[in-house]
Amino acid sequence: MTAAIELENVSKIFGKFPAVDSLSFRVPRGVVFGLLGPNGAGKTTTIRMIMNITAADSGEIRVLGNPMTRETQNRIGYLPEERGLYRKMKVLDHLLFLAAIKEVSREDARRRIGDWVEKLELKPWLKKKVDELSKGMQQKVQFIATVVHDPEILILDEPFSGLDPINTAIIKEYLSDFRQRGKTIVFSTHVLEQAEKLCDEICLLARSKKILEGNLRDLKRRFSKDMLHLAVDAEPSEIASLPGVATSQPVNGGYLVVLAPGMDQREFLRRTLERHPLRGFSAREPELEEIYLDAVKAAGMEETRTIE
Repeated sequence: MTAAIELENVSKIFGKFPAVDSLSFRVPRGVVFGLLGPNGAGKTTTIRMIMNITAADSGEIRVLGNPMTRETQNRIGYLPEERGLYRKMKVLDHLLFLAAIKEVSREDARRRIGDWVEKLELKPWLKKKVDELSKGMQQKVQFIATVVHDPEILILDEPFSGLDPINTAIIKEYLSDFRQRGKTIVFSTHVLEQAEKLCDEICLLARSKKILEGNLRDLKRRFSKDMLHLAVDAEPSEIASLPGVATSQPVNGGYLVVLAPGMDQREFLRRTLERHPLRGFSAREPELEEIYLDAVKAAGMEETRTIE
């Protein structure tokens, strides 16, 4: 099966600044794919090139197996970082207009819009002009416009910006349903905590380059540092002096221990039990932020831009 989206050696330069540098990645169908990195890493430029809003200087981009066409665009829902609503239009008129652009019948559009208006509590605002709405309300309108044509692929640039926790949860629930129906979600964010909870596959960018790509679970195993959480009654100095401990720190009524390279976990636990009665232990996977920082270091970069 062809991928949902493929990039091969794609580059974009603005003046002398390389916004995207020889970027390649593949988005399988039916996954949640995170395009991740700090502000200024090249995420939005990459998405604009995928959508054919900005032309790539070099490389090849394929969406659903082919270069982007108008027909393909109608199979995609795109939520840009910079929201693009017509501020003087009334909300309902605006949504019906955008649905018509995506070739949705007026009957289907009214039904789908009605469902979303109820979910996102927008009904009192349907006859208001867009510029009378708060930023959060405008974000809701933009999201409905993005999904009203039931696209095969959703491309979302910082999708949760401006939403309160309740509406963020509603949209996350929709994204989960969208994925369960075998569709594809691509979203960019610099908030790694959000991505970690949602993504199946990721591509990490730093300074316009890809530094890591792959299945998130596989990457967690690859970047595991043999970290263990030990539930044990002992002094910090006693844990630090155990054979095979590289570092240790007290946490949650126990200790987070990083084993020295080459130390077998079972051997370590056997030696620990010889000295201290364990109340429990568990392996700890690295968080996505730790993976990002390790990947930046491995790439020989000192990333200074903000990432949350």
